Amino acid sequence: MRPMPTRAVLTDGELIGMSGTQPESFGAVFDRHATTIHRYLSRRVGGTLADDLTAETFLTAFQNRFAYDGSRPDALPWLYGIAANLLRGHRRTEVRMYRALARTGKDPALASHDDVVAAQVTASEHVRVLAGALARLSPGERDVLTLISQAQLSYPEVAEALGIPVGTVRSRLHSARKRLRAALPHLGLSNGLDDE
Repeated sequence: MRPMPTRAVLTDGELIGMSGTQPESFGAVFDRHATTIHRYLSRRVGGTLADDLTAETFLTAFQNRFAYDGSRPDALPWLYGIAANLLRGHRRTEVRMYRALARTGKDPALASHDDVVAAQVTASEHVRVLAGALARLSPGERDVLTLISQAQLSYPEVAEALGIPVGTVRSRLHSARKRLRAALPHLGLSNGLDDE
């Protein structure tokens, strides 16, 4: 029996390019990245608003798909950039989320009952202090810090996502880390806050 030929997995760039004539192919980009974008947005503004912003992120991406550089195989940094731009209109909600996290220690991105129970068990003063410090960061510092720490983007990917130079990413991250270290000296949490 002859083996069936395997179908090559298309890159995001290829799928977005195809969506010009086959709009349904954009659905594969959504399927690949919607959960990741939603999780990022949930941590910043809560689940309900994250639902709307995730949908808006992909609608904006679909509407602007012709401007996407198809040579870029991974659309995730581009999608993070769109999501970060949409968040700018919701800064007050984001700050309220961090303040609520500072008070309660409950991460709004944890949706399942098991995750909520685990969060309640592990919630501590560390979480509250950190969330309060995050709420006091400038929007630019918070964008860079969350894209690097939560989304695990590289400096160049953050620069691409936010439309800023890599040097600005480094500067904002340095400033955010410095401010967080100052807010958290008694917690001994410097490991994740060290400059690279």
